[in-house]
Amino acid sequence: MQGKGFITLIAVILGLICINELLPTWYSGKIERQATELSAGDPVKYQKEIERLSKDTLDLGFNKLYYTKAKEKEMKLGLDLKGGINVLLEINQRDLINNLTNYSENPVLIEALNRTDEVQKKSTGSYIDNFFVQFDEVNKEKNTNLKLADPEIFGNPNLSEIRFNTTDEEVKRIVKNRIELSTGTAYEVIRTRIDKMGVTQPNVQRVPGTGRISVEMPGVKDIDRVKKMLQTSAKLQFWEVQQAPEIFPYFEQLSTVISLKGDSIGVAKNTDFLKLLQINTLATTGVANVKLSDTATVNKILNHPIAKNARPANIKHTQFMWGYKPDAGNEGNLVLYAIRGNASQKAPVDGAVESANISYDQLGRVVVDMQMDSKGAKDWKTMTEKNVGKPVAVSLDNVIYTAPNVNEAIPSGRTQISGNFSQEEAQDLVNVLGAGKLPAGAKIVQAEVVGPSLGAESIESGMWSFVIAFLIIVVYLIFYYGGAGIYAVIAMLINLFFLMGIMDSVDATLTLPGIAGVVLSMAMAIDANVIVYERTKEELFLGKNIKEAYKEGFNFSLSAIIDGNITSLLTAIVLYVFGTGPIKGFAVTLGIGIVMSMFTCVLLTRVMIFSRLEKGKGLSVWTPLTKNLFRNTWIDFIGKRKYAYIISAVITLVSLGSIFTQGFKFGVDFNGGRSYVVRFDQSVQSAKADESLQKIFVNKDGDQSAVDVKTFGSDNQLKVTTDYKIDEESVEADMDVEQKLFEGLKPFLPKDATIDSFKSSGDEAYGIISSVKVGPTVADDIKTGGAFALIISLVGIFLYILLRFKRWQFSTGAVASLLHDAIVILGAYSILRNVMPFSMEINQDFIAAILTVLGYSINDTVIIFDRIREYLREKKSLTLESLFNDSISSTLGRTFNTAFATFLVVLAIFIVGGENLRGFMFALLIGVGFGTYSTWFIASAVTYDLLKKKGGEEATKKLAEKFEKTKEEQ
Repeated sequence: MQGKGFITLIAVILGLICINELLPTWYSGKIERQATELSAGDPVKYQKEIERLSKDTLDLGFNKLYYTKAKEKEMKLGLDLKGGINVLLEINQRDLINNLTNYSENPVLIEALNRTDEVQKKSTGSYIDNFFVQFDEVNKEKNTNLKLADPEIFGNPNLSEIRFNTTDEEVKRIVKNRIELSTGTAYEVIRTRIDKMGVTQPNVQRVPGTGRISVEMPGVKDIDRVKKMLQTSAKLQFWEVQQAPEIFPYFEQLSTVISLKGDSIGVAKNTDFLKLLQINTLATTGVANVKLSDTATVNKILNHPIAKNARPANIKHTQFMWGYKPDAGNEGNLVLYAIRGNASQKAPVDGAVESANISYDQLGRVVVDMQMDSKGAKDWKTMTEKNVGKPVAVSLDNVIYTAPNVNEAIPSGRTQISGNFSQEEAQDLVNVLGAGKLPAGAKIVQAEVVGPSLGAESIESGMWSFVIAFLIIVVYLIFYYGGAGIYAVIAMLINLFFLMGIMDSVDATLTLPGIAGVVLSMAMAIDANVIVYERTKEELFLGKNIKEAYKEGFNFSLSAIIDGNITSLLTAIVLYVFGTGPIKGFAVTLGIGIVMSMFTCVLLTRVMIFSRLEKGKGLSVWTPLTKNLFRNTWIDFIGKRKYAYIISAVITLVSLGSIFTQGFKFGVDFNGGRSYVVRFDQSVQSAKADESLQKIFVNKDGDQSAVDVKTFGSDNQLKVTTDYKIDEESVEADMDVEQKLFEGLKPFLPKDATIDSFKSSGDEAYGIISSVKVGPTVADDIKTGGAFALIISLVGIFLYILLRFKRWQFSTGAVASLLHDAIVILGAYSILRNVMPFSMEINQDFIAAILTVLGYSINDTVIIFDRIREYLREKKSLTLESLFNDSISSTLGRTFNTAFATFLVVLAIFIVGGENLRGFMFALLIGVGFGTYSTWFIASAVTYDLLKKKGGEEATKKLAEKFEKTKEEQ
């Protein structure tokens, strides 16, 4: 066999690379297993054992392994396997535009920004593009003829490259570039903060053109702390403070307004506003001392347009800000401060911090000392000189940390922040200030949290599904193909080894869908062996010797294998481009698996088989039970196509009817909202939990928010989805939703359950084990991305089939069968959405399943089309109908074996792969069945009818000539 040495060399080199890449994972796992055994479950002792064992070194000659070094290089596990948090941060682009316009108050600019905020809620376009559209519209409506280069817009010192005569198009380009640079700055700041937190194997990536940053941190447990660290802009500002005597007359006036117009403001007319403020209990420089439970009401009143319009001139621009946290001895209250603002709301000192560190004051309390840069120091000196004997407030992200009186001017730029800090809070603040400030505020628009217990269970269920699926493939291959099946199993094992090694080398993350991708790629990998072995059997039945039969089997199968794998690879690429999070992991795994299977199952298997044959040894390609299965089987598929058309038409119409009447059950990926999986220490009825939660999730206007409660897997787990505060993406909103969830489910929790134990289920038998949050804008983006992915997949497959088979009829038949499969699966999810005992939501996983089905189904179709192309060259006397029937019938063995093996593998994952994969695998089960059916009765039948309309037998002759010409050119 030619090239045997070269293929062997590549396999050896790949093997050495994979060994080198996988060794750190093996070594770190070995150390951790030893520490676990020695510590007997004691976490403190475990950490001590890790520290002791990490001093050991494994010297392999070509590589030295230390635990800490190995831990850094081990294979990355996604948060669905390890627990942790995955968030999508969005940089506030309105803040960026305000900064670039030097906080201009031009009415055209302000209205354009306000309109953009509204448009952006339902738009998938970028904020800056929508802003330019709105600016042009407002400009025309007001007939102001403002240019973007106007000094009140972007023609200011913040954008020195813009001149008075710079065109609007050029300004747009400059502004977009500056915003992209700002996003890059935010990325670096976020990455530095995460590094300072000591998170192991974080994954931080920019999402180009969106102003968004994706952050995944496996293994993190303190989720609230992480959210605060990521969203804090580190915008440190210093303000003058207005005190109670200056503000109190306004509060008295506002109390009267409430008694007259309380309904319009959204509070009861009998609300005692002054009582809420508790001014007589103040012991600080604030203007109110409000109970934590009343802060939302006070915010609603102060921020209402009626209240703002009632402000006297001296507090027209006043900003009301809350204290960072309750003061010691006053834990139930928050202090409200009145900050002296101005028209631009720009702080007198906008501090750029050069350094920050933890210190202690004279009473031993934790404080943060910091040194400003030269400009900040100069502004700070001016401000302190002006305010000697008066209070100044230090704010970080519009929250007041401290507001002390100034005793004397401070010329050095050194200052101190106190705020009743714990050691950890102070360290987080130092880390945030030390990493630098974000160019604008950031908010979490999408988040997924997985508890460590669920991660451990996912690993266990994933491994079981892998083991069972692997055993199924091994048994089936050896049962059906005998000795040749053993070589297929060896090739599959090598393929798995290469797959894991390459994933580790490219720093890919292994996720739960990724494990499904590994198993699925194994199932699809056997397809190449099945094609070769089935063709080898045909050659043996023609009387050829074993060596010649295998040679012809490999040669005749190559084009079909390449075509089938490339169409599947196209699907994996589309999944990677349009997917996010775990779906990307699935796509990467599937893509690498497809490429490796072509190498191991085609080239490497060939080397092994011919090495044996060249030694004069035989190699069976069947067993006594399977030798004559499907031999001489002939079915009139084309003759029966009209019955299939009727069956498919009925199924399609029923599916479309359900889709347009019943619709779907959309997950939070598509609708937006928050979803929680909650575990209990006892069985819980979803109806009772739903009734309890309905009373709790009421919005600020008294309206009931949508709440959906379903049993998730076992009867002691519930999945709770709600749109409560769907438009609010702050940490405070997340905490409020979790608090209400806890209150609503408290009757079903242990009596000693607390909100902290409920939110962190790691050491408890109850609590939140996973959660997902998706903002409405991101949900729209996901829906649009999913639609694009489906369309691009279909177009890509159409064009590839057209390129390979030279007739649009083949492409049309293939796409028709894929559309048929997609509609059937969508119909099943619509009809069965309230029937199945597992999630039937339409979400990102479902889109991935649809695309995977398309890749699988087109693989089947390409095999038949390839046989049609071959028979056109060899059996020119056949009629068009006989040509199609012979081609389909001659590939029945391959189609059955691949479909049956894949179905068994998917079924194994469906049963033991865990609740999170059931909906995904159910779609694949339907897809495998209907994909096989549509290949025979839709793709082939539609192609036949379209060719027949072009001239029947004449079409056959021309098609044969076309393929013959193509073969000669190749």
